[in-house]
Amino acid sequence: MLKVAFASNDRSRVNQHFGASEGFAIFALDSERAKLVEVAEFAAESMDGNENKLSAKIQALTGCAAVYCLAAGGSAVRQLLAAGVQPIRLDDEEPIEAILDQLCVAVRDGGIPWVDKAIRRQCGGSERFERMIEEGWQE
Repeated sequence: MLKVAFASNDRSRVNQHFGASEGFAIFALDSERAKLVEVAEFAAESMDGNENKLSAKIQALTGCAAVYCLAAGGSAVRQLLAAGVQPIRLDDEEPIEAILDQLCVAVRDGGIPWVDKAIRRQCGGSERFERMIEEGWQE
């Protein structure tokens, strides 16, 4: 299962800036379905450059492969990447359900680079063993 977070104040649309986000809707998904597994909520914050607000938000994303948001400052992007979370910036508000549909297809068929990378990371090198099985096993 791939975990993805969405900066949202209504759990239905990506509509928040990462640093000022009032909450994240966190979904687990595979190639067939997505399920809301967690909601992280935060006090309303201004986008004033206060770095202290970022650590709790990044910690809430532990285990997530990516976070979708309307914007993220440079410091937030650096911290997210260091934590293994791919920030995805959208130009306009988008329905979470539509993004989840696209991600389920990408998990099944590939085609979104960060999804492909996250799946490879989760497999932990199992592709090597799959190749060995295809080649045949000899002792």
